[in-house]
Amino acid sequence: MSEKTFSLDRAELEKIAEKYPTPFIIYDEKAIRGNARTLYDVFSWVRGFKNHFAVKACPNPAILKLLKEEGMGVDCSSLPELLLSERVGFRSEEIVFTSNDTPAEEFAEAARLGAIINLDDIGHIETLEKSAGIPELISFRYNPGDARTGNVIIGEPKEAKYGVTGDQVVEAYRIMQKKGVKRFGLHTMVASNELENSYFVETARMLFELAVKLKEECGINLELVNMGGGIGIPYRPGEKAVDLKYISDEMLKLYNEIIIPAGLDPLKVVFECGRLVTGPYGYLVSRVRHVAEKYKNYVGLDACMANLMRPGIYGAYHHITVPGKDDLPRDHIYDVTGSLCENNDKFAIDRNLPPIEPGDLLVIHDAGAHGYAMGFNYNGKLRSAELLLKTDGSVELIRRAETIDDYFATMRFPGAPVTI
Repeated sequence: MSEKTFSLDRAELEKIAEKYPTPFIIYDEKAIRGNARTLYDVFSWVRGFKNHFAVKACPNPAILKLLKEEGMGVDCSSLPELLLSERVGFRSEEIVFTSNDTPAEEFAEAARLGAIINLDDIGHIETLEKSAGIPELISFRYNPGDARTGNVIIGEPKEAKYGVTGDQVVEAYRIMQKKGVKRFGLHTMVASNELENSYFVETARMLFELAVKLKEECGINLELVNMGGGIGIPYRPGEKAVDLKYISDEMLKLYNEIIIPAGLDPLKVVFECGRLVTGPYGYLVSRVRHVAEKYKNYVGLDACMANLMRPGIYGAYHHITVPGKDDLPRDHIYDVTGSLCENNDKFAIDRNLPPIEPGDLLVIHDAGAHGYAMGFNYNGKLRSAELLLKTDGSVELIRRAETIDDYFATMRFPGAPVTI
């Protein structure tokens, strides 16, 4: 069962906040590196195993750099993510490019980088060919429709805009065969933040069986299968984490039962996990501005939904601790809120916490993925700084906080000269 811990005490946080005012997100480098090594160790039976970290989860070059040092690649879904990855030093097939409704210029950039291009639709083949030509290696994203179920975040596969259908998938590969492609991959992504172990085992079964079908019907020996991401993290204390060792062992059994007898060995197995890697090791630190008594009791923070929107849009749980008050009973009930002019700007509703006073620091856990990345400027709110707690205990600023000048930078005021 998961426990929610934080390696910094109140005094240490206050010292950091003197230099970098709250709110800020701070990442734990040691924990992220250790987590990455665990993932690679668990799947060490896979020849050439790689996790292509989902850049959308945490698009910060310092984080991407340390993950590159741990052997990871990247999964990109847009032109800026491709360019960010290039600037960090990712090249060629370290990069997987999976997008949807993709413009020609993004295909061209992915091709320039030599990325593995993962097509979302048969209709994209023509756009790819006109903009970038046909690459040496091509992959398709598979949508199994009614054959699988999704979850609340990503929705049911049959309702999703992503991927080629079961009726289309064989034809998609045949088209690319005729265009001269010799190397092929296969991808799927059917759930997000899923904690059920069997879900990922069955995803492997589905892709392995489809790999055999493609060989039987098209004569294709797939080079790689991408299991996608979607492995969840236990946001609630006491919630059971995914058992990666169990998933790996069961996938190995399926590999031996399905892939080897079909003559498809060696088949490279990769993932594109983001949340799993950094999610538990980023913390949103915020200071209490006000404690208000209305029909309910409210704790108002200097952070808001612009800093972490998951609770507001998904109703997602994020654990909250109050450094310096760890030993006090959590016998007060609060809604923990931000300052947006939106009533869903709440980090917690009816949450049991110790007594809270203005000036207290609060730590909102599991903000290391889809936290800063999903930020916005509604109400003129400015995005916070990002910090890295390094392995030697020092703290590095890895993204400064936005300023009012940043907010105004793209605006054209009356009488100002036009710049393009």
